[in-house]
Amino acid sequence: MEQLMDYVKPELLIVAAVLYFFGIALKQAEFIKDKYIPITLGATGIIICGIWVTSTAHFAEAQDVLTAVFASVTQGIVVAGLSTYIHQIIKQAGKEE
Repeated sequence: MEQLMDYVKPELLIVAAVLYFFGIALKQAEFIKDKYIPITLGATGIIICGIWVTSTAHFAEAQDVLTAVFASVTQGIVVAGLSTYIHQIIKQAGKEE
């Protein structure tokens, strides 16, 4: 868990919590199948991280744009994975063996 946290910008940790609760809402929704929830969370994470990266970046060259896109995608995927990891820890902790 600590190694995963090294890759997430501290400002974006809240996104993992938001995605966790969004995933719970999607799970209860009738209009989306469970198998599509992880990809939905991933795409949502990328969009939210993209908004944050865009609002904090300074674009002087094309390389800056590509760096922002890369950061948005990687951070979005990592926070979505973190939210799924949190969900699994809670789910497994509730099981009796």
